[in-house]
Formats: sequence, structure tokens, C-alpha cells
Amino acid sequence: MNWHGLLVVTLAVVLGLPAAVHGQETAEQRLQRLENETQALREELARLRAESLRPLPPVSYDTASFATEADPDLKAEYYTMDELRAEMKKLAWTKGDFQIVPYGILWGATTYESARSNVGDYTLYVFSSSDQGESAWHVDAKSTRLGLDFTGPQIAALGCAESGGKVEIDFQGNYLQENKGTVLLRHAYLEVKNEYFRLLAGQTWDVISPLLPGTLMYSVGWGGGNLGYRRAQFRAERYFHFSDDLLVTTQASINGDIVSEFGPNVVGDHASWPVVEGRLAFKLGDRGQGGRPFEFGISGHIGEQSWDFLTPPAADDVELLTWSFNVDFRYPITRRLGVQGEFFTGENLGAYLGGAVQGVNTTTRDIIRSTGGWVDVWYDWTSRLHSHVGYSIDDPINSDITTGRTYNQFYFANLSYDLTKQFLVGVEASQWKTNWAGKLPGDSFRLEFVAKYGF
Repeated sequence: MNWHGLLVVTLAVVLGLPAAVHGQETAEQRLQRLENETQALREELARLRAESLRPLPPVSYDTASFATEADPDLKAEYYTMDELRAEMKKLAWTKGDFQIVPYGILWGATTYESARSNVGDYTLYVFSSSDQGESAWHVDAKSTRLGLDFTGPQIAALGCAESGGKVEIDFQGNYLQENKGTVLLRHAYLEVKNEYFRLLAGQTWDVISPLLPGTLMYSVGWGGGNLGYRRAQFRAERYFHFSDDLLVTTQASINGDIVSEFGPNVVGDHASWPVVEGRLAFKLGDRGQGGRPFEFGISGHIGEQSWDFLTPPAADDVELLTWSFNVDFRYPITRRLGVQGEFFTGENLGAYLGGAVQGVNTTTRDIIRSTGGWVDVWYDWTSRLHSHVGYSIDDPINSDITTGRTYNQFYFANLSYDLTKQFLVGVEASQWKTNWAGKLPGDSFRLEFVAKYGF
């Protein structure tokens, strides 16, 4: 497929070569870059000190200023370099040229749902009332997560860019008993980055649809309209600082193709080329202290999945296309109020938790098309009291489905309170509706209380 190679070459040209940015760097430019890096370190230290446990969207290096809701009472802190080094030593373990910062969230949740859902502790969709209509109560601690952030030496060959990485796990892996959760790998990657570029290898969030609605629930709307997940990838990003009010970001990655449908008569395997993801984003407005820039992104992916169908007529290595087109935006309207959202459309999106977690009709062996998205409005009542209200929908094409889910949506509203900068408690109400082909729909009201303690 010659166009596959052309696509990859085009992405490489768009991203550019990071070394070229610094190959002709003047002394003045280097001084300015070092000053920017020092300021970034100061801001990172202030963030680590003041970080709350409100739901965070996955962030790339260039979008860190969008990571949390504005806190009107949070004051910037400034340090001398000697003070900065002393503070960083308190937060990190040191091994040679590497600093290792452990972190985690101790997470407990209890939930009532008026009708049972999959999975129960969190919801991807509601079971049909033809099969199950009973209520259920859940108590869960498997969302607890542990992680390590690594910072290494600068890479001289890449313009003295910082090296680092992350490893993060939780305990929502496969299990037979709920009180015997198993380890689930969330993130494991190495990276090299500065204010001009980022190179990454390992597992982390998809490039496409990078935002998360501000739900308190672990699954953040997956299956109900929030597209994207985590997968192994090689990623490159470039940041173009056209002015103080315009930052343009290009991102691209090659990813492993994951098959979402499983069964005794269906076997998935890797295709002969990787899934390609890309995103073009614009950050408009003042990016300085107290600024509220608007960010808008367009993203998409394209790839193939390879399938073996074992039931007659048996078929081997059936290649099925997967693709998506996505739009995301985030706008802090005031220091307290903001709105964010995403839209998607595409085919064979089960591995990206789209199509109501369905990608292929294993009866007809055709791909499932779907369109959806979500919107979330947040408001900070005080520096400690926060709320989110939102709506999300995932609407597969009914004619593509013979047995399965033809529609999935939910509304949610929550209120959370920071008892301390590390200790959050919150309550969330949501209403879910899932339609099924040939069955009665499933409707469920969920009321969830969560407590999160970070370190």
C-alpha cells in the first residue's frame, strides 16, 4: 500500500527534525531557552506543591497549562536556583544523573446503580432490562494507582533537551474476585522534550481526542462518547511559537493495532502496518500567568485489523479498516467557569472505546460505524469546591448491528471538595441509557461517592 508510506513521510515532514531547531542556536537564543526552562521548573514545583485531585485530562508537554481548572486563590511561588534545587531534592530519589519522584492516589469509591451495568464499579454501558434489571451496590478500591516519574540528563545531540519517563499502574486488571484485583499497566514510556519538541516511546494516551470529561468515575465516559484510550506507540510532537498569543502543535504517532472483539470463534492478530494517529492543535490567547487561552484541535487515525473467523465459512487474515475524525476544544471562559468537549465519527472503533465498545459485527463480519461526543462545563465555587456538569453520547449505525448496542448516552453532575491539597471527596450523579438490537433498553441511575488521597 504505497499511500501508507506516503502518509508516514508526510507526517515526518510536518513534524520536522528537532535537531535542526537548535543546530544554529545563538548564545542569546540559548540564554533565553535556559531562562524558559528555569521558569518551567519553578512552575512545575509550584504545581507539585499545590496539586489537587480533581479529574485531570491527559496532557502533552505543550498543553500543560490546560491541565487543571483555574484556581483563583492559587498564588505563584518563585525561588532562587539554590532554593529550587533544594526543594527538588526533597521530592525525589536520586540515582546518578536520574531523579525519581514516586506518586500515587489512594482511591475508594462506593456506588448505587438502579440497574446493573458493565462493569459495575464503573460503567461502560447498561445491560438490557430483558437480561438484567436489578439494582446493585458496589464498593471498590481497585482504582488506586501508583507511579514513578523519571527525570534524566539532558541530551546534547537534541539541543540539550530533557530526558525522562513515567511508569504508572492501577489494579483494575482482570480478576475473578473483586477483592483480588490485578495489576493494570497504565503508562510506561521514555521521552525527550523541551519547549520546541517531544519524542516518546512506550505506552500512554492516544494522540487523538486527548481530553477527558470531568467525571469522578474511573472510566471517564468510555463507551458512552469519550473516544480514546492508552496503547503502545512511538510519538513525535513539534511546537511552533508563532507569537505570545499563538502556539501551534503538531503530533503524530505509530501505534499497535488492538482487536477489541473476543470469542471462541474469533481471533485477532496484528496487521502488516501500524495504526497512524495525528493531531493539529491551536492555542489562542495569552499563555502567561493568569492567561486563559482557547485551545482547539483536529485529530484522526487510520489503520487495519487482521481477523480470523473460525465458524463456516471460515476466513483467515481478513483485514478490516479502522479510522476516525475528531475535534476537541477547551475554553476557560473566566477564572472559575469553563467548557470543554469532543466530537468523533469513524468506523471500527471498539479498540478506542467507541461504537459503544463495538468495532466489528462478528456475525456479518462488517465494520460498525459510529458518531458521538461529549461536552463538560466546570465551575469552581471556591478554591476548594468544584463541580462539573456534562452530557455524552455514542450512536452506532443501527443497520450495522444485528446483536449488540445501538445507542449509549449519559448525563452527569458532580460536586467535589478538597479537604486538603491532597485529599478530595466528591459525589456524582449520572443517568445512563443503552439501547440494544432486538432487546429492551437498559436505563440506570448511578450515585457514586469517592475519596481520593494523593501523595
